[in-house]
Amino acid sequence: MATPAVVENLPARLDSNAEQPPLFDGTTRLYTSYACPFAHRVWITRNYKGLQDKIKLVPLNLLDRPAWYKEKVYPVNKVPALEHNGKIIGESLDLIKYLDSNFEGPSLFPDDPERKKFGEELWSYVDEFVSLVFTSFKGEGPKECASAFDHLENAFGKFEDGPFFLGQFSGVDIAYIPFVERFQSYLSEVWKYDITAGRPKLAAWIEEMDKVDAYKQTKNLSNTKEFVEYWKARLRAQL
Repeated sequence: MATPAVVENLPARLDSNAEQPPLFDGTTRLYTSYACPFAHRVWITRNYKGLQDKIKLVPLNLLDRPAWYKEKVYPVNKVPALEHNGKIIGESLDLIKYLDSNFEGPSLFPDDPERKKFGEELWSYVDEFVSLVFTSFKGEGPKECASAFDHLENAFGKFEDGPFFLGQFSGVDIAYIPFVERFQSYLSEVWKYDITAGRPKLAAWIEEMDKVDAYKQTKNLSNTKEFVEYWKARLRAQL
């Protein structure tokens, strides 16, 4: 079972005036952003495995990020990044698996061969899904991204023992939910498009995800709103 909900006092975001935390002092740190869907994946993973006391959140203001982050911590200058055992590790999908393999807590991936194989297929599709929907923002919206959500709807029909991608909650759900959450809000506000219309399994999954404590701890409507406003402003600038 997942670790019960934990009430966590979230640290303030660090901006360009913030001092750098000590590097490689033995503390495991997750450099993150509350609004970034990529970073959101690893935050959910941390919480699901009950690692709130073992992995410290270091949230950054991505619109005014500290110079020391790129210069001294992670030259790629993106989030998420994990400081652990004297090294910095990046890339959200890699970090989901890294936390699952290197820390205690419930496993995020099934042993059953059939579920494992299907999980790998969905894992391989997630980047294409994200790219398709992001690209649609600049084009014809729902006309271009409907097939991506249809793909998810069809995937939910594979296993009947639960509403999640692999029947039971897994790392695959974590890989998708931060993006689905934000895409749902953006497409609803900008295009008046309901991604769950005609997709009952997708709707049921979103509803069930809202009951997962590890996700509930991270879900913040203001962060989703920030994502929506960011993309609206970005696209206006390109007109």
